[in-house]
Amino acid sequence: MTIGTEHEFSINSRNFTPLPVSDEIIRSICGSYAGEILFGDVNIGKELQKTVLEFVPKTPSDTVAGLERQLVQGIAKFHHIFHERYTLLGLGMHPTLTLDQTSLWDHGEKEYYETYDRIFNIRQHGWLNVQALQINLSYASEKDLVTQYNRIRALLPYLVAVTAASPVVEGALGPACDNRLRFYRANQEKIPVICNGIIPKAIDRIADYRRLEGEIFTELKKYGGEILCEEWVNSAGLIVRSSRRCLEIRALDEQECIRSDMAVCAFVRALLRCRRLDLPDDRKTLLALLEVAVRNGTAAIRPELDRLYTAAWDHATADERQYLPVIRERITHGSLAELIRKRLEAGSPLNSLLLELSSCLYENRPFLQD
Repeated sequence: MTIGTEHEFSINSRNFTPLPVSDEIIRSICGSYAGEILFGDVNIGKELQKTVLEFVPKTPSDTVAGLERQLVQGIAKFHHIFHERYTLLGLGMHPTLTLDQTSLWDHGEKEYYETYDRIFNIRQHGWLNVQALQINLSYASEKDLVTQYNRIRALLPYLVAVTAASPVVEGALGPACDNRLRFYRANQEKIPVICNGIIPKAIDRIADYRRLEGEIFTELKKYGGEILCEEWVNSAGLIVRSSRRCLEIRALDEQECIRSDMAVCAFVRALLRCRRLDLPDDRKTLLALLEVAVRNGTAAIRPELDRLYTAAWDHATADERQYLPVIRERITHGSLAELIRKRLEAGSPLNSLLLELSSCLYENRPFLQD
């Protein structure tokens, strides 16, 4: 099973004011407002909002370490060139951004964003202030796809709990650990089938998934959204990317550093090897678990996470085991959101904390319990 990832980082001044300059950064590198460019061992690309850049490894990898090497090189190169002007920051949302501080990508392919705006009104946090870690896992056959899909959908609440990293909204603690997902799952309420509550229905064959995709396309066409009728428009926490022959996990917050992102990848891959995990399967239960994870992170489901960690360790490769201790720390001491909340409630200034979190990205150092 090969693995690929996509990472979204906010662009900031030195004092963490968000800067809508992704287009100018890309133009300074390649001479044009390209949507995606090769930059050392990574591709750097646009996002909907110009305050965010996407980093993607140049090639998928058979090992987690192989992905990490590419991403660390790309971030180091960016820092070397731009450190006097821009500071990158992970997390699932920018902690202080207000909607008037960002703007939409207005160059090539802007017609997609204009269509989204016409149908859904994208001037909201669920569109303009979300930063996701996306994990792409290859499948070998339809049977493999179905097995992996159903396993991952049942794991989504637990993965959300471990990766929650967006506790702060517009400079203040929000009501949840994963405020990104709280906003994201409501951003297309006009056509609920697109996001579908984050947790998709189980499937028995790929035709089941195609039926859902057809329903999404039918609804979009009612609003003149034909241009959006592509496989990527499904916004559930897990989708099928047939053109890439992979499953794409979309429910996860970006973490503070690549090492932590890779720990999540290792955790998922190891769990997919387990013969049985005895996870809840019915959607009502999974949605309830997801709500607990969004609000509280790891705190309310720690025993279940402990059991999953043991299973992951038992089935992990040597490559994956070097990353799993980060997951152990998250389960024991709390998700990144829980750690940030504790620090802020103890009186740490937000900007000092953001400086520390940004340093974690450039040093590839997980932010852990003191």
